[in-house]
Amino acid sequence: MAPVLSKTPETLVTSGWSDYALLDSGDGKKLERYGRYTVVRPEPQCFWSPRDPAAFDDATATFDPQQEEEDSGRWRFDEYGPIDAFPLRWRDVKFTGRFTPFRHLAFFPEQAANWEWLDGRVRDFTRSVGRAPKILNLFGYTGVASLAAAAAGAAVTHVDASKKSVAYARENAEQSGLAQHPIRWIVEDARKYVAREVRRGSKYDGIILDPPKYGRGPTGEVWRLFEDMPGLLKDCASLLADDADFLLLNAYAARVSGLSLAHLMVEATQDRGGRVDWGELALSEDGPDARAIGLSFFARWSQ
Repeated sequence: MAPVLSKTPETLVTSGWSDYALLDSGDGKKLERYGRYTVVRPEPQCFWSPRDPAAFDDATATFDPQQEEEDSGRWRFDEYGPIDAFPLRWRDVKFTGRFTPFRHLAFFPEQAANWEWLDGRVRDFTRSVGRAPKILNLFGYTGVASLAAAAAGAAVTHVDASKKSVAYARENAEQSGLAQHPIRWIVEDARKYVAREVRRGSKYDGIILDPPKYGRGPTGEVWRLFEDMPGLLKDCASLLADDADFLLLNAYAARVSGLSLAHLMVEATQDRGGRVDWGELALSEDGPDARAIGLSFFARWSQ
């Protein structure tokens, strides 16, 4: 039985928390607070005008993109910089923010909406089934989603092709007091790992995928979202246990949409029933008349 496809999209909005806030946006930029630092990063879809342009000039760090490439460039710091790494926290998960050369700070704050959803799914599964769920996180990056699931009680397998990212994820687990929690850390191409798990007959209660548009594996494997995602998602669906709880897909590519991901998800889970929800993740400014910025798209199958 095919899953029921939601007829309407959902916007999952992340507002600020103690260690993060979207302070202002406009003129193709956003002004954010990470811990005690204020940061300016490019965001072309912010066509509107900032409410306080002067605040952007006083930021701790500003990312200057290289020509037309938004994701490459350099950081420019105030007179107290440069800054390498700094501590952050979301609920019980502690992790390190880093000024990477790709305008990101080693995590994606809009994903907090997914972390909250994962937290609830893990806890509900544990209560209803009577055991901790087994979760697979592919393209796990620095591990905040893995640690959010682990902090809620899940046993997690974290897979990423970058040895450095997995090392950072393990450091974040140490900071969060989760070093002894059942988390497996795997440095491998996601497709190769999943193919091997399919051959082994492995099963998971929930799977998370947050793939890049383009990437390379540890031995030179090339990942292309539009070419490789359909096959990988079908393989992931085959890894779901009979009573599995969810399959979550997130993507940032400009030419993708929540609805296209939803149709792909329905195809991959066509014999499982359940439902497929879809939409986008957004960051919201604080305060009255807050504006929100849509930043990525998602589709998720659940029972």
